[in-house]
Amino acid sequence: MNLLPDRDASAWLVERQRDRPAAELRTVLAESLPKRLAQRLCELAFDSRPLRQYHAPELRAIVERLRHWSFRPSGSEGYRTAEVTLGGVNTDDLSSATMASKKVPGLYFIGEVVDVMGHLGGFNFQWAWASGYAAGKVA
Repeated sequence: MNLLPDRDASAWLVERQRDRPAAELRTVLAESLPKRLAQRLCELAFDSRPLRQYHAPELRAIVERLRHWSFRPSGSEGYRTAEVTLGGVNTDDLSSATMASKKVPGLYFIGEVVDVMGHLGGFNFQWAWASGYAAGKVA
């Protein structure tokens, strides 16, 4: 997953290093990511220190991790706590027939990650299953 898809992360970090050398990496990342996510990334993968302390190869390695972040969901709480949520990937950015992203070839979004909301009572499950089926036929 590219955590900074709408920016040139290399140029951005080099610019921040030049303009804000005393700023810590987690602070700079929080400019473009949710603060708690930036902090957690630094706990898991990056040594958060002032930007002036990073050498070019270290910044390149950080950018590579940000561009190719991988993770594995640890599980779910199941149907017992499943609820409707708001927000998600805009349907204008997806093919309605295949659920494929119009911006990134080979990327599909289904279920509640898409900005579609149905009434309680199984409608959202039906949407998840139907959108998954549509994407699965072509992915």
